[in-house]
Amino acid sequence: MEKTTFIGIDLGTSGVRAIAIDTTGKVKAETAVALPGPVIRGSSIEQSPQLWWQGVQRVLDELTTHLDPATIRAIAVDATSGTVLLADSDAMPLTPGLMYNDHRAREQAQRIREIAPRESAAHGSSSGLAKLLWLLAHGTKKPACAHTQADWISARLSGRHGICDANNALKLGYDPITRCWPEWIKQLKLPTGLLPEVIPAGQALGTIAPALVQRWRVQQQTLIVSGTTDSTAAFIASGASQPGEAVSALGSTLVLKVIAEQPVFAPEYGIYSHPFGEHWLVGGASNCGGAVLRQFFSDAQMATMTPQLKPEQPTGLDYLPLPSPGERFPVSDPQLAPRLTPRPESDLQFFQGLLEGIARIEKAGYDKLAAQGAPYPSSIRSNGGGAANSAWTAIRAQLLGVPMLPASHTEAAYGAALLARRGASAV
Repeated sequence: MEKTTFIGIDLGTSGVRAIAIDTTGKVKAETAVALPGPVIRGSSIEQSPQLWWQGVQRVLDELTTHLDPATIRAIAVDATSGTVLLADSDAMPLTPGLMYNDHRAREQAQRIREIAPRESAAHGSSSGLAKLLWLLAHGTKKPACAHTQADWISARLSGRHGICDANNALKLGYDPITRCWPEWIKQLKLPTGLLPEVIPAGQALGTIAPALVQRWRVQQQTLIVSGTTDSTAAFIASGASQPGEAVSALGSTLVLKVIAEQPVFAPEYGIYSHPFGEHWLVGGASNCGGAVLRQFFSDAQMATMTPQLKPEQPTGLDYLPLPSPGERFPVSDPQLAPRLTPRPESDLQFFQGLLEGIARIEKAGYDKLAAQGAPYPSSIRSNGGGAANSAWTAIRAQLLGVPMLPASHTEAAYGAALLARRGASAV
């Protein structure tokens, strides 16, 4: 008889991935589908939530052809941090999804700055709370519920609305120390019922919606488990577990996290802390990363050039590889302009210069975390598309000066599957 399986779904900017594991953590099946990219208009970066839901349905349609759906015990979802929308009481979208790197809510960020304590992760125009205020001012006038990207998908899967995990709630203003919505948030006079109930990541929030039982031929008691942010899910998957161990997520953006014994909050630098068992994940997310590389090169071109890179011969190019104006970490500046010139005639040299620029941001990020009280990494694991680039790893190792260890698993969806297993084991 086939073993019980647990599914993790990773909802990214450009695609959805699902991984099924058994009780031992062995991968039993995995699938992925592509999504159209967000619509970008200056500081406005948004995506249709219906695209997310269609992607999730397609990936589960495919995954359930590769295993016995009756063995699925639990499902958990991770998604991009700070991406929000408003939906009605049936979780039907009332607004677009404002993406993690949307910076239009500058006026709302100033309002939050006037009342929120320094340590709140709700600071900045890219925070989920600032975006919610913008949506309330410019979007629907109907009664609405605030959703992050991950909890909206969980709501569609379970039929239970208004519940968010503690990691995704952080940028909505949730206080992870007191584990409640803070008193200062009442000054914003938000509509009644707007903010969700918050529960820990990896906790069962209900069973799968009846309408989906027939579609995927799963058991009615299949659990939907509260998820987390994409970078936290990838951290869980990596195998890092002790203070000082760090993970760099080299995906569309660059996300750094290190395990610390105490939380660190420095929103003026884009630094925040997530609960992580008895410890904390201290980190920050830069807007630089693979997205800027793909503005110039295809995956095939990068694969061809990578073996020709010369990490031992730095280019001397001083790039700041942001995909568009605006940065979150290690500096928080919505106006910060990319620096991508001069461009040499050699594409290979330009490519290596971009990789070096991202590596310098990574080093500056870990230095900033350490300056604010987190441990400087004792080791670094990597995940995301850039983790497989050995030449880039060599460039990074030279700058960072610590052991670069292999991750146990590199997919955020695997970490979400571990959360699904955790949630099921507690029931």
